Amino acid sequence: MKDNRPAPPVERPDLTLPCVILDRPQMAENIGSVARVMANFGLRDLRIVNPRDGWPQERAWAMSSGAHWPLDNATIYETVAEAIADLNMVYATTARPRETHLPIRTPRQCADDSYDNAQKGLKTGLLFGAERAGLETFDIALCQSIVTIPVDPAFQSLNLSQAVNIVLYEWRLKIMDAPKAAFTQNFDKPAELDKLHGLYEHLESELDTAGFFFPPEKKESMQRNLRVVLNRAQMTEQEVRTWRGVVTALVKGRGRVLARIAAEKGENHLPPEDK
Repeated sequence: MKDNRPAPPVERPDLTLPCVILDRPQMAENIGSVARVMANFGLRDLRIVNPRDGWPQERAWAMSSGAHWPLDNATIYETVAEAIADLNMVYATTARPRETHLPIRTPRQCADDSYDNAQKGLKTGLLFGAERAGLETFDIALCQSIVTIPVDPAFQSLNLSQAVNIVLYEWRLKIMDAPKAAFTQNFDKPAELDKLHGLYEHLESELDTAGFFFPPEKKESMQRNLRVVLNRAQMTEQEVRTWRGVVTALVKGRGRVLARIAAEKGENHLPPEDK
């Protein structure tokens, strides 16, 4: 039987297209509307984190108005960290939280950055929060930049698909208007985020052992601040390996120092005839 559904857009081998990540979306209709926007502006990689009503949801396809390919191929994750693990750059679309000091971009600036990333072969994610609560601060701390939409302060509420529409519209304008830039010959791309998350866990585990996170009630905010600082560096994979080596060397060195001190104390406590 012939499939009369619209065909997905042609691949762009010259660009590594961004993906759209929806964190804890609540309504299937909003997911379908986002898929429709993605189809309007030529994107296809949809990632959904912990949808409230499970997946798949027929109402999403009904609301997509035929833009079935982002929904057909959508991938589902339990956490934001898992959804962005293979990416190099992630932009969190949210109001700026006081606790997180990341670079702030308008949708147009985000499009500029994303286009540059796309031409370099970097994998970029555009992260959007749940309809009511938005993004959690801890998840924002996993990202490299924040995107804010300049709405009127008198009424700042935006529907999820409206927010996606604005950001992707700017992306589409950019790829239509921008000349093709030359690829950087010796460009060292930022590490995939699962490598960076491994550094977080390694560093935080050793800091925890060393008693750094004190008082205990401030542990989460201290972890978040450390991650934001590391994110701003946009480290390459080699730099991540170097920093993990630094942490390992500090731990091993501390162990050798403690062993030497213990040995010296043991010698000092020996009876005179045993020395």
